[in-house]
Amino acid sequence: MKLYISRLILGTLFLFTQFIAAQNLSKNQFKVKGNCEMCKTRIEGAAKKAGAKTAVYSIDLQTLTLETDKVSADDILKKVAEAGHDNEKFKASDTTYEGLPGCCHYDRDLQPSQSETHHENHMDAKVSPKKENEFYVRGNCASCKARIEKAAKGAGADTAEWNAEKQTIALHFDASKTSSDKILKAIADAGHDNEKYKASDAVYNGLPGCCLYDRDFTFGEPNPKVHYEEETKQDDHKEHQTSTSASDDAHTTHEKNIEGVVVTGSKAATALSKKETGLVFNIDKKELLKAACCNLSESFETNATVDVSFSNAVTGTKQLKMLGLDQKYTSLTKEQLPEIRGLASAYGLNFIPGRWIESIQLTKGGSTVTNGYESITGQINTELLKNAKTPETSLNLFSDFNGRAEINITNVSPINDKWSQTFLLHGNGTFGNTDMNHDGFLDRPKGTQINAAYLLNYNDLEKSGFGSHFGINFIRDERTAGQIGFDKKLAQDKQPAYGVGIDISRFQVWNKTGYVFKGKPYQSIGWMNQYVYHQQDSFFGLRNYAGQQHTYYSNLIFESIIGNTNHKYKAGASFLYDGYKETYLTDDFRRNEIVPGIFAEYTLTGLKYTLVAGTRVDFHNLAGTQFTPRVNFKYDFTPQTILRLSAGRGFRTANVFAESQQYFASNRAINIIPNNGNIYGLKPEIAWNYGASLQQEFKLFGRKSSIVADFFRTDFQDQVLVDLDRSPQQLTFYNLDGKSFANSFQTQWDFMPFKNFEVRMAYKYYDVQADYIGGRREVPFMAKHRGFVNLAYSTNKNNNGGFWSFDTTLNWVGKQRLPDTSSNPAEFQLPTYSNSYAVLNAQVSRNFNKKIRAYVGGENLTSYYQKNAIVDFRNPFGNYFDGGMVYAPIMKANFYVGLDVTF
Repeated sequence: MKLYISRLILGTLFLFTQFIAAQNLSKNQFKVKGNCEMCKTRIEGAAKKAGAKTAVYSIDLQTLTLETDKVSADDILKKVAEAGHDNEKFKASDTTYEGLPGCCHYDRDLQPSQSETHHENHMDAKVSPKKENEFYVRGNCASCKARIEKAAKGAGADTAEWNAEKQTIALHFDASKTSSDKILKAIADAGHDNEKYKASDAVYNGLPGCCLYDRDFTFGEPNPKVHYEEETKQDDHKEHQTSTSASDDAHTTHEKNIEGVVVTGSKAATALSKKETGLVFNIDKKELLKAACCNLSESFETNATVDVSFSNAVTGTKQLKMLGLDQKYTSLTKEQLPEIRGLASAYGLNFIPGRWIESIQLTKGGSTVTNGYESITGQINTELLKNAKTPETSLNLFSDFNGRAEINITNVSPINDKWSQTFLLHGNGTFGNTDMNHDGFLDRPKGTQINAAYLLNYNDLEKSGFGSHFGINFIRDERTAGQIGFDKKLAQDKQPAYGVGIDISRFQVWNKTGYVFKGKPYQSIGWMNQYVYHQQDSFFGLRNYAGQQHTYYSNLIFESIIGNTNHKYKAGASFLYDGYKETYLTDDFRRNEIVPGIFAEYTLTGLKYTLVAGTRVDFHNLAGTQFTPRVNFKYDFTPQTILRLSAGRGFRTANVFAESQQYFASNRAINIIPNNGNIYGLKPEIAWNYGASLQQEFKLFGRKSSIVADFFRTDFQDQVLVDLDRSPQQLTFYNLDGKSFANSFQTQWDFMPFKNFEVRMAYKYYDVQADYIGGRREVPFMAKHRGFVNLAYSTNKNNNGGFWSFDTTLNWVGKQRLPDTSSNPAEFQLPTYSNSYAVLNAQVSRNFNKKIRAYVGGENLTSYYQKNAIVDFRNPFGNYFDGGMVYAPIMKANFYVGLDVTF
């Protein structure tokens, strides 16, 4: 195996400095010229030698602040001038000035020039004058805002509001208990220069990269590096946790975030992060309210990146696809822990209720090496509800017009200032016999699910530096499908009807604990652990499939810097154990996968670029030693024009039975062609993914608009092919011998034609091919062309917080290649390509106030459905019966209603 590593060489950084005299000086503050730290030392030394009690010189403000006792200020300033520094009272001699080191040769014109006076007047026109108890404080972003306001309140301020645009903080405090000097000193100690105090270089350099503000611009002027984006200015500032990596620059109320212990502000409903090196979409819970969103599989109806489709006409399961490839090539995590994989691949999307979700982070292309080796096309991470400042209980009731009902109860409450807890309860049931195409088979299975979780959170990052998150989850899911006359109480061989039964039990427990080193906000350590038990017992007609999985996962990550926060690194170790026991018909398949691994990642941050390069080595007991390098690069041509590049390798072991259950409801015989591998006789899947994207923001109709275009290519070095073409009566698995690739192009345009009306449009092109035994062919069930339009409008809120919302989404899917059925009798043959079709979903909701919301909606309002979705449905035990040939919806229009109540 050859590894090609390219080096990225980045050139010149520019630093602009200005020296403009400070205004509104206090009686003991004087204008003094100087350039650098050497000047500062010389000026303060001369002043103290002349008799000053204290002397503090500000290079930024060009001011000397004095405390005097017996000596006069004039005497001190004369000595400062004799040391070589012009001031408002005395001018240094030319000989003394010329004798200063070159770096100390300041601009000697102390009086403002005409241009400077004009500039000051111009700034006055743009920046409103400061009010009483309003002070200049430098900062860049929402993380800076949280840190500044926290420091102010910690120093005794009753309220503190920092304004990024004005670079000011407005304070309200009891003068008998504290003072503005004390508060501003605390803000400087936290790392933020202000008009009275300057942060130490050590503290400033320890700030996250996104917080390294320009230290040289004049107070009153705009901060050239401010990036306090619109997504941080939402009405809802309720805190919630995300489990970003320990080195991510996610905004926190503490100077450092730990793996899985991060407090962030609420973001826009869906936002493409400008700060992330990778192409990351942040989907907030507000976005999930735009559709029925009963579970994770329905959470992407208003998202153009992920394709959601029915994969089986008998079991009704849904699958996600990204970058033109199946769900199994995307890392699906919950709380940054492995979630939907192994035996949970087929039905796991149904196990995360939509009302439990706080946010989703969707990463296209290679993700960080700290999250494991399985990601090939990207990562979808789900964060559960965790934090609330006050106790909050929510009730959600849902029902559609075809016999499905659902209830969700969530409670998030603080226990004290450090502990909080979350109770999550979900139940659903499908009771109606839905058969819209009148083929005698249920269009979706009947059954019930009980799902309960408890989360406990500890956050003491500000004092002890510790934070921890604990979770436990139990699921019981039972489903029955097949012909309407099927009776699950009877033995399979005692009734003529075809039936499917799927019973699943699942238990999880996990913990994430982190520590931020005292005095080193840039250095932390985090440890994640999870245990999962998953049991499935199922039958499909006369064939049985049962599986049991035990998984233990552990990940230890240490993060720090090299010199300053422009050079970060992470290093750690992981361990994964998967124990599988599977039975298909009369065959038993057992294996234990044991995978210790180590990894390291380096982040280089420049003025306009960020490079993240990492690698990991995993020692797989069955797949051998695997080397996984990944690199992501981001370059900001301007704050509105961003280029991203990525490349990386991933590998995984295929679970051929669990991942192919959509084909079990057929009479295809399973055939595995071994290739000297240790997993079902097969070798692991290995692929390289390369990507490039360009993000452009601009103003349209006077409002923010953005266009994103991206291209990704996935090349398989090895792959377990699922061959549906070799015979309509066979499902064949074998390792790739040749090439297999997926090209994905997407362009998305978001804009707002007028207030409260959001438009999202996208086009996707896929070219996915593989060398099968019979030759190179397009991978089936993948449309080359797809279109997407989402429209969302909300009325203004009334005095009670009430408003209307209207949302609609149109998905257009082009033709798809279908598996070869030419050897079947003519009446059981499928065309080579399917027809293209469109699906329209819509929802109208009414928020009566902040506590009560009602909604009504419809899915597949075009009522397009696949006729004859089941091949030979009249003879389910015959040779030609096949329920896996699904390329379109199998249900016509379906309507639903729901109610959300918050207590």
